[in-house]
Amino acid sequence: MAANTPGSARGSAPRPAAPPAALAAAAAELLAFLLDHLATRPGWHVAPDRVRCPDGRVVALGADQPLATAGRLVAEDLCLLLRDEAAGEHRLAAGFLAFPASWTLREKLGRPLGAVHAPVAEYDRTLARRVQRMLDLLRPGRGLWRANALIYADPDLHQPRAEGAPRPPAPPGGRRWLRSERQCLIKLPKSGAIVFSIHTTVVPLERLDADDRAALAARAGPAVT
Repeated sequence: MAANTPGSARGSAPRPAAPPAALAAAAAELLAFLLDHLATRPGWHVAPDRVRCPDGRVVALGADQPLATAGRLVAEDLCLLLRDEAAGEHRLAAGFLAFPASWTLREKLGRPLGAVHAPVAEYDRTLARRVQRMLDLLRPGRGLWRANALIYADPDLHQPRAEGAPRPPAPPGGRRWLRSERQCLIKLPKSGAIVFSIHTTVVPLERLDADDRAALAARAGPAVT
């Protein structure tokens, strides 16, 4: 096994996700941060003990499971990254994951980000160091976001897979779907934890117009044409 160094992108063994007190503080801060934001959004009604969502759902608020409560409120999957000061890197400490794209929280929990991305060939030690530096420089109030584009053979949002397990290919002439994740990074001011949110959208490829397909093919390859 490789050592858990900031630049290590392969083979790191999981450690305990985070000290319980630090994890509890980060989860509680995430929920409070989210409630403050939702209270300013049209259609949301935030009360001390419950939240009424724009679709009519009512989510009870409790202090015992703040991360699960936050996950029930919004469409995004929510992960918490906490810095392991001894190792000098962030680890996946906790998450509310409803719509995984070919991974499982159980398998990734507690790993540094390099090991989380072990199946990604492009995520080498150089990229791992750059990502870690980006996380170290992230400041509260200045979030970052990116989007990806993946081609799937079925539209299910919930697609957990063990590391290394291949996605089933689309049959010849079968339908294909564009699965895109809008991924955001936000640093919480009190705990210093980083929230990694994932909003997933799935659309049939045939719904894309010619310009969209050409732009996507330039990024994702000829499989989308």
